[in-house]
Amino acid sequence: MDVHDTGSGVRRVPDGPDAPDRPAEPHAEPPGGPPRSGIAALSPRYQVGAVLALAVVATAVCAHIGLTFLHVAPANTLSKQHGSVVDEWIYPEFEQNWKLFAPNPLQQNISVQVRAEVSTPDGGIRTTGWYDLSAEDGRAIDGNPLPSHTQQNELRRAWDFFVATHDTDNRPVGLRGALSETYLRRVAVLRLDRNEAAGPDGTVERVQYRSRTTDVPPPEWSGETVSGRPVYRELPWWQVPAVEAEGGVA
Repeated sequence: MDVHDTGSGVRRVPDGPDAPDRPAEPHAEPPGGPPRSGIAALSPRYQVGAVLALAVVATAVCAHIGLTFLHVAPANTLSKQHGSVVDEWIYPEFEQNWKLFAPNPLQQNISVQVRAEVSTPDGGIRTTGWYDLSAEDGRAIDGNPLPSHTQQNELRRAWDFFVATHDTDNRPVGLRGALSETYLRRVAVLRLDRNEAAGPDGTVERVQYRSRTTDVPPPEWSGETVSGRPVYRELPWWQVPAVEAEGGVA
């Protein structure tokens, strides 16, 4: 039938701005659903090859990151056991000129202790026992969600200051040596006064420090062995000025 026929079975749709809207024809999807993209668009054979290639790349990236971390990290069990493998991978192409954790984290427990010589009202001199100041700070911090800066750092920084400005014979090696001794002595007088070391009628005449150093036990799987015996460093006796002994330390 021709479109120009005017038979009763033919309905003509007017054209122009007044023409009614025609419903959109549904979009025909290809058989099997929407088109696939990426790896899914590949054939099963090539999909397996792509997955294997990605696995190899991911393994290589993880291995490189791990070896680089061992190179820049402080000496540890893994870097000691596999140091040659790390060096062969890193040098010379991937050499790093920086290190993590500078200075290296301590692998020792250092306990700072102090004792005093106290003059008694009858003219005698008695020596107190050792007060473990590090343990006192540890007990003050343990379980405290907001420990003070003094509890955390005063003693540690004072001891580090002294060690950095003195040689192994406890002789000052710089202009700040005397300052570090004064600061450490005043910390001792304050702590001894807090512990009432002098008693009700005694006076602190001299103080003496020592440190007790023990190695942190390595994990059992490392195979390392360390000495369990503590090492002591004992400082000479320091005379306490009268103004400090009478409470003149702020």
